[in-house]
Order: sequence, then structure tokens, then C-alpha cells
Amino acid sequence: MGVVGLLRTRVTPTDFFEPVRADLAAVEAKMRETMGGQHEALTGATEHLLASGGKRVRPAIALLTARMLDGEPARAVSLAAAIEMLHTATLVHDDLIDGSLLRRGIPTLNAQWSPAATVLTGDFLFARAAELASQADSVRVMRVFAQTLMVIVNGEINQLFVSRGHVSREDYFKRIYAKTASLFAVAAEAGALLGHADEATVAALRVFGKEVGIAFQIVDDVLDFTSDEAQLGKPVGSDLRQGLFTLPALCHLENNPGDHDITSLLNGRAGDPEIVRRVVQAVKDSGAIDAALAEARDYVKRAQDALTKMPDNLYRHSLFDLAEYLVSRNV
Repeated sequence: MGVVGLLRTRVTPTDFFEPVRADLAAVEAKMRETMGGQHEALTGATEHLLASGGKRVRPAIALLTARMLDGEPARAVSLAAAIEMLHTATLVHDDLIDGSLLRRGIPTLNAQWSPAATVLTGDFLFARAAELASQADSVRVMRVFAQTLMVIVNGEINQLFVSRGHVSREDYFKRIYAKTASLFAVAAEAGALLGHADEATVAALRVFGKEVGIAFQIVDDVLDFTSDEAQLGKPVGSDLRQGLFTLPALCHLENNPGDHDITSLLNGRAGDPEIVRRVVQAVKDSGAIDAALAEARDYVKRAQDALTKMPDNLYRHSLFDLAEYLVSRNV
């Protein structure tokens, strides 16, 4: 099947969320549970973060995978809540590190609190995520969960000390695996473990999560060029402003190796808004957006291929549709 034939119809979240709608409601409730003696500031911050939105795609993958393989529903809900809480914790620290004042159109935690309070809140959410993961009652799930957290943090360190200003596909794909795809991968892998799947099935579903996660991040990076600030909830070209080159910019650079503006960004002028504006426009005017989307669709196709030997039920079909949605959303 070619790239064009991959997308049959426009898929919406309703299509793939429906089989686990009740489970997702239980996930939301579980994430809002508090421990005895919890400081009201932590409760308020958690509520602020969870109420700010988010697609809940990662917990949906965990739930759909576990359900597809007849995993125990209550344990799957705990796993899904752990996955989303881990994601939320990483956003708190990311926003502080990047100095971001807006996410999804609302003020970030660090825009309102001191750095110390923000760090501690992120730490609390990481601990809460681990506690939720422990409720899945699986040592192996806890192991892959902890390994994923290490991958995410190591990726952030690489981005701080290595990646900025680097222009290579290898660097880019390593970065987005650590930043995004690793969490998608563990959602599918851990869901499979809760379904007591054999090793071949666990490996195939980890591939599904990884490939879907990479496609998701590529599309996010495309939207950083093609959307506007109102849709993004943050300034257009945010990655370029931080000296980070994503796939659309890399595709453009491969066809325009002498681009003076990109050279300027590489040489430390990433904060120059006029240069960033020109590079964003140049990428949009070239074939770079289409090239990046074609690569994202290739990742989705590989993810869907990984589902072919899974049980033929509603949950598998929903995972297939979820993959299609991620590459077609708002593009």
C-alpha cells in the first residue's frame, strides 16, 4: 500500500476512544486521587495540569493493548494512569528547562511558581506515576517503566548538552525517541505484559508503540511550522527559537544546504525572531512539509503492520485507527 492509500478516511478520536471510554474516565479519576496529608498546593497544581487538556493518547494505547489481550481492567487503568502521570511530570520539567510560559494556551506551572516549587511538583508527579505503576502489580511492568524514565531524562540531558545546534537525522531521531516515542513504546509494551502475552507479541507491540510515537512527534514538528499560535498554544517555530532542528527543517536543509538563515541559526542566532520567521516561511514554501509527512506515514504503516498478528477484535481495530489519526490530525 502506498503512502496516499494509507489514509482511508479522516479518523477522529471518538472512533478509537469509544471502546475504552469508561476506562479513560476511571483513569482521570485515579490520577486525581490524593494521598493522606497531601499539601493543597500539590493538589491544586495537579488539577491545573490535568485540566489543561491533552489528547490522552498514551493511556488509550495502554488500555487498548491490554484490552485486546484480555488484560485485567483494573490493572490496565492503573497502568494507563501511570503513563499519563509520567507524561505530565515530564512536561512540568520540560517547561521549566525551556522557559516556556504557555502550554496548550494556558500558563505553565513555572510561569506562576518559583523554580524550586516547580521542580518539587514535577518530582512529586514522577513519584506518583511510579506509585500508580506499582498498582499494576507486575515487577516487569515496573522495570520497563523505570527504564523509560531513565531514557527520557537521558534524552533531556543530551538535548541540553549535545543536541542544540546539531543538524543530523541521527540526532533528531534519537531525540524524539527519548522525548516521545519511548513513552508510546512502554504504553504498548506494558499493556501487552498485563495481557500475559508471549515475547513475540510483546516485542511486536513495543514496535507498534515506538513507530506510532515517532510518527506522532514528526507531525507535532510539522504543526510547529504550519499551525498558528492559537492552535499550538505556544509560538510558531518554538523549536527553532531554541536551536533545535526538527524533520521539516532538516528536509529543507538537505535540499538547500547553503541556506544563509539556517546557518545563522546554527551559529547562535536562534533567538532572532526575524530569522526564525524567514526559516519557517522557507520551510513552508518548500516541499519539506510533504517530505516530513511522508516519513511519518511510513512509520504509521510499520506500526499498523505490527498489529497484523494480534487478535482480530474491536481493540485492535481501534489501535489501527489511532495510528491513522495521529498522522492526519490538523495537517
